[in-house]
Amino acid sequence: MTTAARRAAVLGHPVAHSLSPVLHRAAYTALGLDGWRYDAVDVTQDALPALLADLDDTWAGLSLTMPLKQTVIPLLDHVEPLAEVVGAVNTVLPQGSGAGCMLTGANTDVHGIVAALGEAGVTGGVSSAAVVGAGATASSTLAALAQLGCPTPRVYVRSQARAGALLRAAHRMGVEPRLCRLDDAAGEVGRRDVVVSTLPAHAADPLAAALPGSVRGALLDVCYDPRPTALSAAWAARGGRVVGGERMLLHQAAEQVRLMTGRTAPLAAMDAALTGALAPVG
Repeated sequence: MTTAARRAAVLGHPVAHSLSPVLHRAAYTALGLDGWRYDAVDVTQDALPALLADLDDTWAGLSLTMPLKQTVIPLLDHVEPLAEVVGAVNTVLPQGSGAGCMLTGANTDVHGIVAALGEAGVTGGVSSAAVVGAGATASSTLAALAQLGCPTPRVYVRSQARAGALLRAAHRMGVEPRLCRLDDAAGEVGRRDVVVSTLPAHAADPLAAALPGSVRGALLDVCYDPRPTALSAAWAARGGRVVGGERMLLHQAAEQVRLMTGRTAPLAAMDAALTGALAPVG
């Protein structure tokens, strides 16, 4: 099948490490979208407005990663309800071009978190949960946990003074997280049904080293490099269920493919490409 050539990209700073191109390109191949391309573009917060202003009708969409998920919101013409309430946009869908180009923001991270936890057998009825971190992904996690039955998770943060955006998002969602000190996480998270760490690479290593002898719940560590993370390895060694951050990446990308192409994402082909990209060398 051939279609008119379209462009898409993941934006962030830094972004060279992103596996989004692997996933989206695999989807285009499986869908027969000849001529479609998907790139990784390093874009700072200051440079984002100019890039958005230059979009035209050759663009099918943009994926956004750190630090752009909140920066982009005031630059958009429309924000879908879920993204608006969460306060984080990871997908931009352009329509038209030039001065008439309309930009819509969406959030597929919530879908990715729910689907990833589903792979660990978490499909609802969550009575207790913990979130580690307070950034944009933590806000999406609050929405995902509410969908799974827990509107009152504990949120472990390094600085409560920097959790304002998260608390405002929680208020919009009608959920009531309890802020706790990150230093207290090791002694408490092992008793929760679900734990989601949204910390960047190696930031959760001290938590991993301080976990007690056993844990009982399911862990999603959204970081997937290194793989497994120290936290994931420690959690599994103590008897807990683990789902890697690459599973969230897969499922949120599949939803982006659906939004950008109007076609059902070829999840198996994307999963195979992801597995190949993450396979150890040698």
